[in-house]
Amino acid sequence: MTLAIVATRAGVGLDAPAVHVEVHLANGLPGLTLVGLPETAVKESRERVRSALVNAGFDFPNTRRITLNLAPADLPKEGGRFDLPIALGILAASGQIPVEALEGIECAGELALDGKLRAVPGILPFALATRRAKALIIPRDCADEAALAGDLPVLPADTLWQVVAHLLGQRKSHRTN
Repeated sequence: MTLAIVATRAGVGLDAPAVHVEVHLANGLPGLTLVGLPETAVKESRERVRSALVNAGFDFPNTRRITLNLAPADLPKEGGRFDLPIALGILAASGQIPVEALEGIECAGELALDGKLRAVPGILPFALATRRAKALIIPRDCADEAALAGDLPVLPADTLWQVVAHLLGQRKSHRTN
């Protein structure tokens, strides 16, 4: 598969509009292009995601052209919350996890260079807007805030590796709600 789409949300005050992280891998001059009105911290996710994937033991497709689109294009995106969805999109588009594993989930989280997940602000509005998702995958440090949303399966994780293991059915994730 060379195309993957991961669901997440932007943070706009008390709103959390839907964002689709579209990842396309193609032949051609290797590189990574990020489009969709990202601000500086989102543009910097390229380096955080690359390092996190490699340091967590995954392959980064260095020999492919990677296009990341954060849709809709007219909605400003800010902060590190898009790191986890970008990483999962790259893993799915490169065939390291099945695209089907991402169906029905929404996720957010900043990645440290070693693959650990860091908390992001505004998880409660995110969780309230995510009620139809099969699960919300977030950093463990955000789990208590997300649980305030009520009847939503929240899957907290400490690392990118734990998220992937859960998506592959290799490890039982602790659920809170």
